[in-house]
Amino acid sequence: MFLRPGIVYTEIETSPPMIIRVKLGKGRALVRNRRKNTHLALAASALLYPTSLMAYVLGFWRLASDMGATGEFTAYGLFSHWQVWMVLGGLLSVIAFVLGRYGRGEDLPDLGVLRFGRPRPESQ
Repeated sequence: MFLRPGIVYTEIETSPPMIIRVKLGKGRALVRNRRKNTHLALAASALLYPTSLMAYVLGFWRLASDMGATGEFTAYGLFSHWQVWMVLGGLLSVIAFVLGRYGRGEDLPDLGVLRFGRPRPESQ
């Protein structure tokens, strides 16, 4: 039997004198990365920016409709208020920003106001 380079062979000895060789491929090396699915975060961020722009446009359309500058707004119920569309656009923008930073491996900026968890050691 010919041995191929790059393959790890393990020998197992049994009670009668017989050697069994098991071929184990090397495979890919393990990469320890704390951040998972960064490519999905970047894709979601890229899709959320146009979605937030669409929510802003609908909010401005509803606001202009209330002022009489445009025609009648088509949505009814909860989504007939311009405030809902503006808040939704803002939330989608923030989520897209956070996912984009996560996908690129960057940390979020320190806002100073939003502190979660235990305080930092230097602030004690």
